[in-house]
Amino acid sequence: MPIEQWLEAIPPLLVYVIVGLVIGFESLGIPLPGEIVLVTASLLASQHDDLSPLWIGVWASAGAIIGDNFGYLIGRRGGPRLFAWMGRKFPKHFGETQLNHARTVFQKRGAWAVFFGRFVALLRILAGPLAGSLHMNYGKFLVANALGGVVWAGGTTAAVYYLGVVAEKWLKGFSYAGLAIAVVAGVAGVFIVKRRLAKAAEKLEEPAEEVVRTA
Repeated sequence: MPIEQWLEAIPPLLVYVIVGLVIGFESLGIPLPGEIVLVTASLLASQHDDLSPLWIGVWASAGAIIGDNFGYLIGRRGGPRLFAWMGRKFPKHFGETQLNHARTVFQKRGAWAVFFGRFVALLRILAGPLAGSLHMNYGKFLVANALGGVVWAGGTTAAVYYLGVVAEKWLKGFSYAGLAIAVVAGVAGVFIVKRRLAKAAEKLEEPAEEVVRTA
């Protein structure tokens, strides 16, 4: 069953809890589809009055912040064992090359890597454990983690929700062709914003990539 149909079949409170839990466990270092669940729940909220985008954003932010904090503690106490296990289970995503690159980014950029890492799939999963294993100052980590979690979760929820609302209004007043144009324009807008954030993250990684190549 598609995620959208699955979320439609359960009570609103459970939708909020699932969003928070999936994103929270993803932030612990477990490769779960946190962003997909968040986008789907936000789109459903634009079509169903009983789902609140505010609460989706709140639960998503809480899951991101709490999950990353637990990930930090896990990384601080057992980072090497965790990364070894992840490398065995998911070698294509968490092999030694990927981990070394992520470590170099964190060593070079610190708190900024935590903040922008929320917008990059691999770093979103590894941010907490890596910060903990590298013994990053917890105060700096906490601030960067909280800001990144709120901006990512709140921004994604708001963008997808209002895209869905606009699409529904166009459906009522225009043809399906008009709806298609609106959706394409909205998706393009979201893509442009996300691309700019990704470019900002890439700028953080450039010096780290040079270090890896010369090592």
